[in-house]
Amino acid sequence: MNKRNALRLMAAGAGWVGVGATLGLGLSACSETRQSFNAVDITGADYAKDFSLKDADGKVRTMADFKGKLVVLFFGYAQCPDVCPTTMTEMAQVKQQLGKDADKLQVLFVTVDPARDTAEVLKAYMGAFDPSFVALIPTADELVAVAKDYKVYYKKVDGKTPTSYSMDHSAASYVYDTQGRLRLYARYGAGVAPMVSDLKTLLAS
Repeated sequence: MNKRNALRLMAAGAGWVGVGATLGLGLSACSETRQSFNAVDITGADYAKDFSLKDADGKVRTMADFKGKLVVLFFGYAQCPDVCPTTMTEMAQVKQQLGKDADKLQVLFVTVDPARDTAEVLKAYMGAFDPSFVALIPTADELVAVAKDYKVYYKKVDGKTPTSYSMDHSAASYVYDTQGRLRLYARYGAGVAPMVSDLKTLLAS
């Protein structure tokens, strides 16, 4: 190989190294900008985008009402013995730990037991955790539709009397960013700290 050809090969090699380095930096930048969450990232999901349900004051609410706030939406019922009160207690703690950003969080509670969860019952129930939490009360038909849209499972389990039944239901929460976009699926029992971390990440984005 003559000196001229050797120089050409060296120049070509340097060029490919430069391209590789550029691509590497590009890939690195992409990975750095991708957000990391504790909950399941479902950004871009084509379900659970919105709702139209009455709150405990009889006002029809939609996601648009809460634009500018992070929204955590949970399906449950007031007579739930464990999952629901645990989740609401944790969300009250999450709000406290957000500190100065506490007012940027809105917790929504959709009852899967509209027959027993009257407006009065749910006002008292929400008040026991945080007065800012909003309860949504679907009719029986609305519940069928919203549960299907949110891929939520619920089923009545008969008790010893007609009114002592319980409700089996999904136990996860849906998290929306301040633009009303569905972002996260938070499984039950994940804990307060992971939720606080995820919400802070969304607020910073």
